Amino acid sequence: MIKPGNAPPPPPPPAKLPTKIKSGNAPPPPPPCEIQQNGSPLPKLKPLHWDKVRAAPDHSMVWDKIRSSSFELDEEMIESLFGYKTQSSVKSEEVKSKTASPSITKHVLEHQRLQNITILLKALNASTEQVCDALMQGRGMSVQQLEALVKMSPSKEEEEKLLSYKGDLNDLDPAEKFIKALLNIPFAFPRIEAMLYIETFEDEVFHLRKSFEMLEEACKELRSSRLFLRLLEAVLKTGNRMNVGTIRGGAKAFKLDALLKLADVKGTDGKTTLLHFVVQEIIRSECSCAKDVMTSDKKLKPKADEKEEEHRTIMGLDLVLGLSNELSNVKKTASMDLDVLISSVSNLSNGMNQLKHLVEIESGGSFVGSLNLFLKHAERVIGELKDEEKRVLLHVREITEYYHGSVSKDEANPLRIFVIVKDFLSMLDRVCKDVRSLKNSPAIPFR
Repeated sequence: MIKPGNAPPPPPPPAKLPTKIKSGNAPPPPPPCEIQQNGSPLPKLKPLHWDKVRAAPDHSMVWDKIRSSSFELDEEMIESLFGYKTQSSVKSEEVKSKTASPSITKHVLEHQRLQNITILLKALNASTEQVCDALMQGRGMSVQQLEALVKMSPSKEEEEKLLSYKGDLNDLDPAEKFIKALLNIPFAFPRIEAMLYIETFEDEVFHLRKSFEMLEEACKELRSSRLFLRLLEAVLKTGNRMNVGTIRGGAKAFKLDALLKLADVKGTDGKTTLLHFVVQEIIRSECSCAKDVMTSDKKLKPKADEKEEEHRTIMGLDLVLGLSNELSNVKKTASMDLDVLISSVSNLSNGMNQLKHLVEIESGGSFVGSLNLFLKHAERVIGELKDEEKRVLLHVREITEYYHGSVSKDEANPLRIFVIVKDFLSMLDRVCKDVRSLKNSPAIPFR
């Protein structure tokens, strides 16, 4: 018998059986794992902005039927297409989207090189097909287009990279595809250089011939100018007078550099220079000649009145001022660079040799045929240019020796004599203007 108060504890209530879960109330699936199999986090991709749909508790949904294992993503592909890229890549994509060029994941050529070629392509203003056709035929492109193409010429390393590229052409930059297309044409860039040489040949020859002609005329002017000779005579006599009693006196000739020093010798008034004096002496001398002619004419009075004297003075001044026009080619020649002219002839000759080499390595065709015709013409013309060059250099040496005696073979500037005369003529023009303004009350009175 069990006493009250000693009753055993009641048994625990039976455990509740799990109730059936309705399909419409299924809990949401867990978020996808953000860790790759190797333990590293999955790369972030560009977001897709949408609004989520909440599960409905009172009816089933299509999402209930989706099994997580029914579809596998190509993770590598989605990362390559929609993964975040570095800042530089984003900027590069923005630039390409503006220029409507395709997306590129890898470049064969360097970025700066691609930019330069892209700019040149815009200046070229021709399609790849048009350029390739022109290169095959050897004609049909302007000098500006050929110059742009020459600047695109790839280095040996760039050429090897493009030729060895075996990937999808659509992955290349338009500039890379253009250069690669040209490289499919045998000797494409030597052809371009040959076409540019031919297109610019006549202009280059014309420029050289005009330069040689100008040099020859300048030599003739310095040899035949009567007034320049009279001026040198006046300077020689004035200089000898100035140098009496010194070792510099009694000179029979002087280097033309002395002409540039006349303006440095100033008179007691601090304004009139030795060049002013020489100019007035030349004017006086020319006026005397004119007066002798007038007095010898019986129809004119023996003595010229004051007006006639002034008229003759103005004529003499105009005569001296006219020396600049008389020596016009000397002034033009002074700005030439003789070394550049000589190298230009040499460059033409070297270019012709390159054309000959291209003919030897090409397999034939209409382009080679046109090259052969041009080479015959070029050989004759360049031969004539070389003869002109020798003749002109001889004249330049002779005119320098005509004024300065023997000249060193190592003369720094063979055209120095022309530079001196040009600078002197500029000084002479300024002094003549000074004399004209002072002719009514000159510092040194006209005689």
